[in-house]
Amino acid sequence: MLIECIPNVSEGRRADVVDAIADAIGAVPGVRLLDFSSDASHNRSVFTFAGDREGVKQAALAVFERAVPAIDLRTHRGEHPRLGAVDVVPFVPI
Repeated sequence: MLIECIPNVSEGRRADVVDAIADAIGAVPGVRLLDFSSDASHNRSVFTFAGDREGVKQAALAVFERAVPAIDLRTHRGEHPRLGAVDVVPFVPI
């Protein structure tokens, strides 16, 4: 079974942080990074990737490993409400 994951990250201005997250997803065997986009005014990025169950799990954990230490919500500003460095992580069975 393929699973798609679409995590939303509270960073849309620092390309180095966004690229590091994308690279971490792409480095997981069995997972394909399908798309990602960033919005500076909302200060948010959305990633879309898919793969097998274990690969998607590892890629989702990699998102957290890169995002949490890099994003300080005490200084974060953006138009979109945020709950955390990674605040939405939907999984969609395909």
